[in-house]
Amino acid sequence: MRALNHATLPGAGGLAFPADAYEVTGQLALLASRLPQALAQLLAFLQAEVKAGRVVIVAGDHAGDPAAAIAAVTASLDTAVASARRLHRALDAAQNQLTWTAARSE
Repeated sequence: MRALNHATLPGAGGLAFPADAYEVTGQLALLASRLPQALAQLLAFLQAEVKAGRVVIVAGDHAGDPAAAIAAVTASLDTAVASARRLHRALDAAQNQLTWTAARSE
């Protein structure tokens, strides 16, 4: 992500043509489309660890209560999944709108 941010800086040379923006937008849409699966798998792992008794909450709002902590994590990851789905749709729409852009010939 850091390399992408540097490459897309104005004047950095990472973007030369409108088709580059189309490609980057498409790859970001693909990434966003895969985030819900990764987040669900992360949550499943954490839930299994809590269920197996391998998680201890040593401080914070849920100190000593792994079940409450995982409930809070679940709520946050559910929000993240919904946001990733919205991000995917928005990036997909942006890429579609870039379909017919081209560099002006000189």
